[in-house]
Amino acid sequence: MVRRVRVLLLAALLSVSGSVMSSAPAAAVIGGSKSAYGPWAVRMFVDGKPACTGTAITTRWILTASHCFYEQARPVADKRISFRVGDLDVRKGTKVRPVPGKRVGSAHADMMLIKVGRMDVRPARLATAPVRLGQTVRQYGWGATCAGDESACQSRVLKQSTLRVVSAETPRCKGYVTAGGPDFCMKKVSGIPAGGDSGGPVMSIGPRGTETLLGVFNGSDREQVAQAGKISKQRAWIRSVTRR
Repeated sequence: MVRRVRVLLLAALLSVSGSVMSSAPAAAVIGGSKSAYGPWAVRMFVDGKPACTGTAITTRWILTASHCFYEQARPVADKRISFRVGDLDVRKGTKVRPVPGKRVGSAHADMMLIKVGRMDVRPARLATAPVRLGQTVRQYGWGATCAGDESACQSRVLKQSTLRVVSAETPRCKGYVTAGGPDFCMKKVSGIPAGGDSGGPVMSIGPRGTETLLGVFNGSDREQVAQAGKISKQRAWIRSVTRR
């Protein structure tokens, strides 16, 4: 619990300072391209307004960022939350709601699991191995497509950016991503995630249906670098929660 609170407070503090991490509404894809595929991608709303992105990892559980569930350090009530699933155009997706009291945050990373009504989706496969330095990955989200007032330019269609995994010692990453810690750092290849993308999937690149979930996006500098929580370090926790 202490670790999770520290993560949330750090995210809020860094969003104010304009540094690498950002808080809700977490990032969207500035630049990048429209996605043609992403059956596991989920759009999160609070009070009917776009908030974050997530990933369906079973037909009942969504994985996203913990900080998406807090406003000014206070928890957002389940009744205020909804999700749209099953379509790349968020206006056409099916609405599902949380099962009250069935959300569980990681004690070690900016990740939240939330149980919902049954979804007719293809869940994402969890990576079994860590990301590799130099690996090219793809991040997905419905977040902001502009700098400045990100709430005014949230995408209606799923977008994607291409990034490359870099060392925690890379300039702009150093000091925010700790070597051996719960997050990994990525450098822009094409597009950069921004507000509204928080909690969204960072996937391996491969033929449709073979990609795996490598990370949960949790912040960017809106220019060159982004970071995500490591699925490989949280896999045991994810499995223990979703089997309940």
